[in-house]
Amino acid sequence: MRRDLVTIGLVLGASAAVVFGQAVAPTPAAAAPVATPASPLDAVAFLVGDWRGEGSGQPGSGSGVTSFAPDLGGRVLVRRSRSEYPAAAGTPAAVHDDLMVIYAAPGGGGLEAVYFDNEGHVIEYAAERSPDGRGVVFVSKAEPATPTFRLTYTRVHEGVVDVVFEIAPPGAAGAFKPYVSGRIRRTSRGS
Repeated sequence: MRRDLVTIGLVLGASAAVVFGQAVAPTPAAAAPVATPASPLDAVAFLVGDWRGEGSGQPGSGSGVTSFAPDLGGRVLVRRSRSEYPAAAGTPAAVHDDLMVIYAAPGGGGLEAVYFDNEGHVIEYAAERSPDGRGVVFVSKAEPATPTFRLTYTRVHEGVVDVVFEIAPPGAAGAFKPYVSGRIRRTSRGS
C-alpha cells in the first residue's frame, strides 16, 4: 500500500513532468485569469504541448516528460507521461508511464478525466477551473477505504505551470496534504 501511494504520488504529481521545485529564473508577474471558456476543454487549453521537469519532493527525485494533445477532433485532451526515478536510499530505480484522458462531462457538467498507468491503477476524476481562474483542479472520486487525490495545474505565465499533487486519507476526502509540488516548463507546442 505504501509503495502504491508513493507510485501514485510520483505518477500524478511527478509525471506531469516531474514537477518538484525546479530551479527557475525570476518570472514575470502572475498570469491573468484565463478567459471564461466556451467549451469545458478550453479550461485546459493552456496545458497543450510538450513539457519537461525535474527535481525532488517527498517521494524522492527524478525527471520526466509529459505531453497534452487534443484528440478525437478536439473532444478530448490526452496526457501521456513518462517519469524515471534513479535508485536511491534502498529504493530501486523505477520507470513510470501513464495516460490520462480529459473530456467534457456528459450533460455539460464541467470536466472529467480518467487516469491509467503501467502498474494497473485507474483513477476517475472530476475537474473544474481553479477558484482564481488561472488553472484547473482534478479531484478523484471519493471511495471508502481509499485515499482521495487532488491534482492542480496553475498557469504562472506562458509556458510555465505550477503543479501540486495532494492526498487525503481514506474517510477524510477533504483533508488534503501536499505530497509533491513544483513547476513544469513547455518545451514545444506539440504536434
